Amino acid sequence: MSSDAESADGDTTADATGGTPDDHGTLSVVGIGPGLPAHMTAKAKRVIESADVVIASNLYQKFLREDGTLPPEDAVDDDGLATRENGFEQEIVRSSMGRQIELARAAFDYVREGKDVAHVSGGDPSVYGKSDLIFTMAEEEGATDVPIEIVPGLTAALGGAANVGAPLCNDFCTISLSDKWRGWDEIEEKLRAAAISDFVIVLYNCWRNYEKAVEIVREERIDDAAVAIVNDAGREDAGRNGEDHFITTLGEAAAHDDKVSGMGTSLIIGNHETETWENDDRTYLVTPRGGRDVDNF
Repeated sequence: MSSDAESADGDTTADATGGTPDDHGTLSVVGIGPGLPAHMTAKAKRVIESADVVIASNLYQKFLREDGTLPPEDAVDDDGLATRENGFEQEIVRSSMGRQIELARAAFDYVREGKDVAHVSGGDPSVYGKSDLIFTMAEEEGATDVPIEIVPGLTAALGGAANVGAPLCNDFCTISLSDKWRGWDEIEEKLRAAAISDFVIVLYNCWRNYEKAVEIVREERIDDAAVAIVNDAGREDAGRNGEDHFITTLGEAAAHDDKVSGMGTSLIIGNHETETWENDDRTYLVTPRGGRDVDNF
């Protein structure tokens, strides 16, 4: 087949592989980090403010109203329509875990109507976020005409690391403990491989199986290895349980169940070089890049 098709009046137009139709909008999957304004990128804020349709959970809508990224709740009518102070009208759609497939389809339809859509994800959309679902649904629905943009955000590994110092300055990996999509046997293999390889390990979804995960890593590392338990990094008092962190050791980590507050908890497990460092303010975790002293920087 020719790459060009001839129209009735003799002009040539690009076929379906020649680009997005001019009358389409764009679907942006937007990472907002922890959610509060200080930890959201300028681009994420700009994309949300200018979108015709914003899809976000009630919690993220609350965060996005902190600095006017979304209009105030009393400016939204019963149909989800809100008019910003500059007169720009947005449709605000509430998302939830149980509506992700439905909302992906709806987002494609909005884009085909010529609307720009901001689909909000906490953290970074490509780190256990919404990105993969959007691409999976685009494949399922044949939505190759829908342009997709990923707007990155601050993920829990980076936010949590900043809270406790500099634990990720050497090689590290992230492992999710959620066995909803991955069997526990696969998770255990990854934990063991990461522990043997001496990665600093950041555990996500610690409300599931975190004690089990700690025991597996203990089989390959010394009990004195430094560990940070971080809750709701970057959310201050606005998270589900409040932002805090606690430094302990691998041997003691599983005994601190009271410090693991839910989905917003991450564990940072140091490698053999990770050490605690103290100043007059507090205790930090530091993993050196290795092989360098001050004279070698």
